[in-house]
Amino acid sequence: MARKSLVGVVADELLDRIIAGEFPAGSSVPGELELSARHEVSRMTVREAMKTLEAQRILSVERGRGTFVNPLNRWASLEAVLRAASEGQNEAAASVQLIELRRMLETGACELAAARISDADIQALFGHVAAMRAAHEVNDVAAFVEADLAFHDLILLASENVFVAVLFAPLHRVLEKRRAETSAVPTIQEHAIGHHQNIAEALESRDPSRSREAMDLHMQQTLDDLKNLVLEAP
Repeated sequence: MARKSLVGVVADELLDRIIAGEFPAGSSVPGELELSARHEVSRMTVREAMKTLEAQRILSVERGRGTFVNPLNRWASLEAVLRAASEGQNEAAASVQLIELRRMLETGACELAAARISDADIQALFGHVAAMRAAHEVNDVAAFVEADLAFHDLILLASENVFVAVLFAPLHRVLEKRRAETSAVPTIQEHAIGHHQNIAEALESRDPSRSREAMDLHMQQTLDDLKNLVLEAP
């Protein structure tokens, strides 16, 4: 158990250094001797830590050349990718890709929810929109984000597809951080309120195609706002 703990410590610190940009994609990481001296552990512990990151496809070992960092899109650990998305240097790319993922999953979930959502949940959606409006009026970003996330979570659950909810659960921390950044812009809040109202009305109509389109338009507006009002803002 002690060895496993030390292996985890070494692996986590090396991953932190990779995410911080100290070792960008394509670069080599320090060798066993350097890492064992840094952490005051055995070379065996370092070797196991490196194997852990290699198994997650964060590192690639090239015999005779060294150990190199893989590009983020090759990583096979969701936890590591989420850490990179929330703590890494290339936040712009991560933000765009997160919306792309949401667009793929949430439009489908909204389409499914149209035929499955209860009347009570429909009213709850309108309640979340009202909470967003109230928060917007006093520029309470935290309350706005809370209502926004609750709105989307309700639709995911209303899809009644167990895999959708499970896939989104690990993303919650990153989504909350990203929402707080974008929702700090009043214009983005206004756009979001209008689109959430449209989505709620589409779901109330029980029309799957209309519901999917309403969510898709919201995702496109979110992407446009991110690019034009956040990433390119002076």
